[in-house]
Amino acid sequence: MDSEPPEQLRIAVLGPLRAYRGGTPLDLGPVKRQAVLAALLLSRGAVLSHEQLMHGVWGAEPPASGHKVLASHVNPLRRALDAHGTRHTESVIRSGKGWYRFAVDGVRLDVADLTEQGVEARRTKVSGELARAVDQLSSALALFRGEPLAGLPGSFAQAERERLSERRRGLRLDRLECLVLLGRFRDVLDDLTVLSPSDRYDESLLALRMRALYGCERQAEALNAYQGMRVRLRDELGVDPGEELHRLYEAVLRRDDEHLLGPAAARSAAHPARSAAHPARPRTRRAVNELPGDAGRLVGREEELALLTEAYAPGSVSIVTVDGTAGVGKTALVVRAARELSDRYPDGSLFVDLRAHSTQRRQTPEQALQRLLRSLGAAKGELPSDLEELTAAWRAATSPLRLLLVLDDVLDADQVRPLLPAGAGSRVLVAGRRRLSELDADRRVTLEPLGSGGAVLLLTHIIGEDRASREPEATRQLVGLCDGLPLALRIAGSRLQNRHTWTVEYLVGRMAGDERRLGELSIGDRSVEAAFRLSYDQLAPDQQLGFRALGQSPTVEFDVLAPSAMLGRPPHDTERILESLVDANLLQQPRPGRYRLHDLVRVHARRLAEALPGEAAGIRTAALRLYLDAARITSDWGLPHGFPTGPQPSGAPFADWKDAEIWLDAAGGELVDVVGHAVALGEVDYACWIAEALVDYFTRQGRYHESQTALEIALAHVDEATDPRMAPALRNCLAYTGVYQRRYAQSRTVFTEALHLSRSGLDPIEETRALIGLASVDVSVGEADQAISRVTEALAVSRAPHNDWIASIGFVIQGLAHQLKGRNEEALASFAEARTHADRGRRQRMLGRVLSFAADIHLRLGRYAEAKSLLRQAVHLVEEAGDVFLCARGLTRLGTAEQGEGDPGAAVALHHQALIQHKLLSPLTEPAYDWLEMDIRSRLGRAYLATGRIHEALGQFQAVLAVPGARGQRG
Repeated sequence: MDSEPPEQLRIAVLGPLRAYRGGTPLDLGPVKRQAVLAALLLSRGAVLSHEQLMHGVWGAEPPASGHKVLASHVNPLRRALDAHGTRHTESVIRSGKGWYRFAVDGVRLDVADLTEQGVEARRTKVSGELARAVDQLSSALALFRGEPLAGLPGSFAQAERERLSERRRGLRLDRLECLVLLGRFRDVLDDLTVLSPSDRYDESLLALRMRALYGCERQAEALNAYQGMRVRLRDELGVDPGEELHRLYEAVLRRDDEHLLGPAAARSAAHPARSAAHPARPRTRRAVNELPGDAGRLVGREEELALLTEAYAPGSVSIVTVDGTAGVGKTALVVRAARELSDRYPDGSLFVDLRAHSTQRRQTPEQALQRLLRSLGAAKGELPSDLEELTAAWRAATSPLRLLLVLDDVLDADQVRPLLPAGAGSRVLVAGRRRLSELDADRRVTLEPLGSGGAVLLLTHIIGEDRASREPEATRQLVGLCDGLPLALRIAGSRLQNRHTWTVEYLVGRMAGDERRLGELSIGDRSVEAAFRLSYDQLAPDQQLGFRALGQSPTVEFDVLAPSAMLGRPPHDTERILESLVDANLLQQPRPGRYRLHDLVRVHARRLAEALPGEAAGIRTAALRLYLDAARITSDWGLPHGFPTGPQPSGAPFADWKDAEIWLDAAGGELVDVVGHAVALGEVDYACWIAEALVDYFTRQGRYHESQTALEIALAHVDEATDPRMAPALRNCLAYTGVYQRRYAQSRTVFTEALHLSRSGLDPIEETRALIGLASVDVSVGEADQAISRVTEALAVSRAPHNDWIASIGFVIQGLAHQLKGRNEEALASFAEARTHADRGRRQRMLGRVLSFAADIHLRLGRYAEAKSLLRQAVHLVEEAGDVFLCARGLTRLGTAEQGEGDPGAAVALHHQALIQHKLLSPLTEPAYDWLEMDIRSRLGRAYLATGRIHEALGQFQAVLAVPGARGQRG
């Protein structure tokens, strides 16, 4: 049909009805219209009356519109089928008064091709050219694309469907008979492995199957097949097999080769040297070894290999499963293990590739069993097409044997169970991408990517020691880009083998960026991405959606909440999807409740997501929104008006700020990456909002560098943001972080920039923050009066009573300024105002800080009872808030208050508690680490003096002198 004219009309009925003109498919409309076309078309140019058409399509219940409905179908068919400009009288559908006719001249029909090829094939068969006839019959059968006229209603379509199906059956029978006469008995049995329900009662098919079984020296099975048919026919239809089938049964009993296999087979059987067309049938079973050869060097798998080859209980069939992601080296491992084990299994070592993740057609259990039984060469009992009976035959054949069976590229346990041998002491090695938890196994091995050492060793083996040693750093970088995946390492190594002028560093450069990384990991028919894609294609639709969503996760590691937000599904439903992806080895679970994608798998998932931009946009926004909500909920700034722009937390899956903080803690050092991820996706507003919201979280944990890095990433793109508040807000945040790092000059400069931007943009919130920030710098450098002036201006600008967070911070700074000048009562008044606003905000950390500062004044004035009361409340609050620094600071001051009230013993205990808290801080991230230690030990030394423990006191004062020096004060 390839030689047809460019504009020829071609219509196919050997499957769903289809029409093409010049290769372009034509729209044939709804099924009733297609049924009208089929009736006209298959009448072979005959005239059909309206009544005939109506009855053939609608039967005894014609439409109420009567014959008019035909015109409503015929006219659209003419427009679809006729070439442009065709006159009405020259249409392919002709008409007259009360009739229609299809002009078949000039139309290419696949049913006409079927007739032509079928006649030619049968002529070839009669001439004795059996091999050529098989090819011609196969070609004719290939014209069928499924059930003829599939889905079309009406008695006419049904009659034609049955007629064409019968023609198909006749061609199939002719082909199978040719195969029998050629001695290709196994091809016949392969064709008959899977039968339709109607085929189970087809005596002609059974006859050919019996002849093929007999040709394979399986006389008993051929006889049993006849008996099975006889029982089915008698029990279900109440009849006996036909005379022809009975004669065939008797021919099998008397081993009549001529009747069963043809005259050539009879002549061959009479002579020792048989013809090539009829090779001798096997008489005895032979031990076989079908294991493939080792491909490549096995590196870094010593522990897994030992697990696969260790001895198991001798009286049972041992099953060991190996699972892992695509390209991790499962096949290489099980083949190596099988080769080491093969000497222990004298009855044979068999290998079956079930092709679950292959471009080839997946092998069914029926096909695999047929092949395994033929490999053994001595299957006893019936080998029917029915899986249950076929499994019984396999178990009967293997029960006396001790076999080693390797099943590679397995999809699920249903593929494996029928193939398990019955012989005690046999072993089955199962390899697949999925974790077959429903399969009972003695040992399960999950193969992970190679560690850095093993990966370097494998790559060095491929590219050569000299080449790797010349570029050790580039070699390590290439291993990192391949993320320990053996398939990726072998492809990268092969590319270097084939390109002698390339350096390792050059290939590393070519793989820079996710877009190019997977593209470079492809050579010939091997491709990392293709391997991943085959795994993806096996997933159910909800799993595929989940996999695409995970490709857009802002962090490498995550729990169920982020995917739940991205998918818009409840956590329990999302967890089910995640666990199924773990079982499919597309997702890793480094520890309970936490998940991650292999680097290269994540790149593939992201590429799949990018192919659906509409879906991807909603998913990534949902993920970023979750991080923004968590950061804003956990931040003390997140009170009303604290974050006046951007989405406000709504419907977030966190019970309170502590819950949100715990979730952020689990992300560890990846929170900064969330900001970078948002920028990379073009979501600059979210990058800015998240960076701002994380500042309070980062600074109270002493993670100043992370706060600074996140802000700098967002600030570099702030001009692209649509939220104008971000320009001054991020600068205020950066300067605020700088104050904690004791970078006062730098912070003053950045606060001043934020002040100018907020004033020019008429943003009173950020103007207030800038003024209070400048006041905090003033206090830190001892400029108390300037600080008070700025705070007074800030509170006037913002009308602070309406913003409790700003007001509490402002009054704290004002109180510290008064304290610096020695104005204790004014300081206490300012702290009282700050406490009022902190109480309203109900944030423990802010309130604990205010109480602690007020207690400092009372300690200075000798009011120890008041100081104790405030400090006990403060320590409880900051301990609840998880602020280790403020907790240690409060405990040591509480000790001083106890000593002031005459209980130095209690003071010593409290100072020691403060030292324990101090040890929880990091000297690398906490600028006031040394200062706080000196403060605690000085107070502890004075408490020891008060108890008369001079030696201990001296030790503490010496320890103070040994501290390298305070890195600044944190008041």
